[in-house]
Amino acid sequence: MDSTPSDEIAAWCALLRAPGVGCQTLNPLLTAGRSARALLDAPPRGIDAPLRDYLRAPDLTGVETDMRWLEQPRNHLLRIVDPGYPTRLRELPNPPTALFLHGDPDLLNAAQIAVVGSRNPSSGGRRTAHEFAAELAGRGLVITSGLATGIDRAAHEGALEVDGLTLAVTGTGLDRVYPARNHDLARRIGMSGLLVSEFPLGTPPVPGNFPRRNRILAGLTLGTLVVEAALNSGSLITARRAAEAGREVFAIPGSIHNPLARGCHALIRDGAKLVETANHVLEELAPLLPAFVPAQPSHALDDAAPTTPDDPQHQALLDAMGFDPVTTDELVLRTGFPAAEVSSILLLLELQGHVSSAAGGLFTRAGTISK
Repeated sequence: MDSTPSDEIAAWCALLRAPGVGCQTLNPLLTAGRSARALLDAPPRGIDAPLRDYLRAPDLTGVETDMRWLEQPRNHLLRIVDPGYPTRLRELPNPPTALFLHGDPDLLNAAQIAVVGSRNPSSGGRRTAHEFAAELAGRGLVITSGLATGIDRAAHEGALEVDGLTLAVTGTGLDRVYPARNHDLARRIGMSGLLVSEFPLGTPPVPGNFPRRNRILAGLTLGTLVVEAALNSGSLITARRAAEAGREVFAIPGSIHNPLARGCHALIRDGAKLVETANHVLEELAPLLPAFVPAQPSHALDDAAPTTPDDPQHQALLDAMGFDPVTTDELVLRTGFPAAEVSSILLLLELQGHVSSAAGGLFTRAGTISK
């Protein structure tokens, strides 16, 4: 019996909810010319017994939830068999079977760069991500990230601040926002950009979802920029997936004493391109962009620090810091100032934007990078 288009979409939603079944199982079944409805009506031979049992009694309640969601404005389901499915994503060895979308689906095929990094960055790292994203978005690139706290949030906000475009790939169903504090940010992205997930509605933020999310980040984009990342950071998974897919990988270096720079340094040792300005990224991506006009030299890093402090004592402490992270005790030894005075000056310098605090009680000059 012929099925209506809505019946076929409902059948896809049912298949996407099959427990323990991923794209490696579903993609061959759904790209072989057989409809999803036919798979449900007559499960093929050779499939595992649990999947066969599910196909005979699919999650109809969940499907109803998906279909109600798809009826709402700006909500879409993009299947791997649809013409608009991103070519770059299709090139992955395990592309998602389908994507739930909220926003402008045309952004999936636009020129994108992933900006990723630590969930707990330094204030300087957060600022760097924001400024790079703003400049790259202003040059026409879509800023793609994972809607996490820290670098992800700063990248999305940087693009939005200049009225640029940004795309968020989530590790949950699109009816959930994780972390919850990013709910307003997700709303803003959905209004002008795009929210993307391969997970059905109601999917919680379980740890295994985020490596899958990261491969989509790497697959959709022309390159991945890592701002700050520890050696065990999930951002390095995104960078490795990007390299495996033949995409560019960029990393911003930092102090050798900063644990959040070690992931970036490891990427650079492995062949990632060291970048200090947004223009470095644009120059590398220029052959892949439909049109490219070199940007003016970026000062996102070397000019980010504000003007010189007016107070000579404040300037003396700033000079004593050098360009690597230091502790309060080290500054007491270098300057001879009392510890209470050093702490007071550091607080004032941080409020003025001259100094950034980092994990472990470290302080560093704002807008600087260790050479």
